[in-house]
Amino acid sequence: FFVQTHSLQDLQQPAVSSKVFIQRDYSSGTICKFQTKFPSELESRLDKQQFEETIQTLNNLYAEAEKLGGKSYLEGCLACLTAYTIFLCMETHYEKVLKKIARYIKDQNEKIYAPRGLLLTDPIERGLRVVSFTNTLCNHNTEINFRLLLGCKYFHLNAWLGCSGRV
Repeated sequence: FFVQTHSLQDLQQPAVSSKVFIQRDYSSGTICKFQTKFPSELESRLDKQQFEETIQTLNNLYAEAEKLGGKSYLEGCLACLTAYTIFLCMETHYEKVLKKIARYIKDQNEKIYAPRGLLLTDPIERGLRVVSFTNTLCNHNTEINFRLLLGCKYFHLNAWLGCSGRV
């Protein structure tokens, strides 16, 4: 059992945890679309082009989810004919696209945002009101590492004081 400790002075230093919210864009009505204006808070952490590409992809995916077509009408007719029990064994087009969005966000977090100390949160978790970016980098001195030797495996647990990676 190994514990790395820090002085009280180290632990009392303020942790940096900030969130940046990208609001919905209602200029085209109530369709689910987010503003593509690059926030100044992200300038030191993220390329403007990458930000705009991510937001534009999210906007396109939400437009795809809300698109009305033959498939949507067929789903509606089947729902009425089966007293909506069809949805017990079938996902709607909207649900499928929401899963696609969740996969996209997970992929973006793993490849782009996490290495830069950011976390992109799925807008569905905020009621489709905002896209949020959370700064997951805390003051390095506030990290406490615990290493437990169990059998032949080490388990590494990072405990952050005053800063969580959650939104």
